[in-house]
Amino acid sequence: MAAFLHYLALSAPFFGLVIVGLALARLPFWRASWTRRASRLVFAVPLPALLFHMMSHRSTAAPVDTRLLIAFFGSCFIVFGIGRAVGHFGFRLDGVSQSVFALGGVFSNNVLLGVPLARLTLGPAALPSVALVLVFNALTLWTLVTVSVEWARHGSLGLSGLGKTALGVLKNPIIIGILGGTAFELTGASLPPSVDSVLDVVGHTAGPLALLVLGMGISAYGIREGLGVSLAICALKLVLQPLVVWALALGLGLPPLERQAVVLLASLSVGANVYLVSIEFNALEGPVASSLVLSTLFAALTTPLVLALIR
Repeated sequence: MAAFLHYLALSAPFFGLVIVGLALARLPFWRASWTRRASRLVFAVPLPALLFHMMSHRSTAAPVDTRLLIAFFGSCFIVFGIGRAVGHFGFRLDGVSQSVFALGGVFSNNVLLGVPLARLTLGPAALPSVALVLVFNALTLWTLVTVSVEWARHGSLGLSGLGKTALGVLKNPIIIGILGGTAFELTGASLPPSVDSVLDVVGHTAGPLALLVLGMGISAYGIREGLGVSLAICALKLVLQPLVVWALALGLGLPPLERQAVVLLASLSVGANVYLVSIEFNALEGPVASSLVLSTLFAALTTPLVLALIR
């Protein structure tokens, strides 16, 4: 109980910022275009700056056990398969809807919520582990759902969709920040003190701004449509996936920091990309939108609980 209260106290202000962002976007004078602009700004400047700055100093940090990728993405494949089965047998969904449903159970809000929360609860030393997952996260999970949907539709797979997915990932400012910082660190050079200071200051604004933007974004969604499906997605995402990641991490013998980092990421709320996928494939838009809101609210309690249990 003491550990749970400790993590709850640490994370409460962060989830409080999400609520502030939600309330701000609900004000009568607030415009949806302002939310989109704020989101683009956060993704284009503070978050990439934080990750570039962190990765450019990797030589001073402890090495990351790359087996954490097996634990995290292994859980994604396992839970995705279970999600498709639940969608088929529990809700009688078609193949495309099953794929979107299952993606909701494995695609976390790793950027807006994971980066600031990992930095606060596990410390800056956990961020390289988080960054390693981020590099492969979108490409792996978008490819997974694309394969699943194409197979459900046609029983075959086209390579053009995978190529577009890979290109889109490489153009993502978050990935550019991580890869750019890593490349700079490999040169052995040091950032000029003035640049280093600016990146440090800008990076420190990333967490609060990301959480405000997250709250603004989920304010656009309701929780009225497909509540049963939404709750099932939340159960897969907030309960099953953290358990599977934890079991795999223990089985692989991951060090404590890497184990806690991947379980933390798995315990986070449903990512907004799942809603984009639902729109792309015209399936479960309402239930997925509801799951974004509900899982974010539930995660305010379940994520601290998960951190306390795995400690």
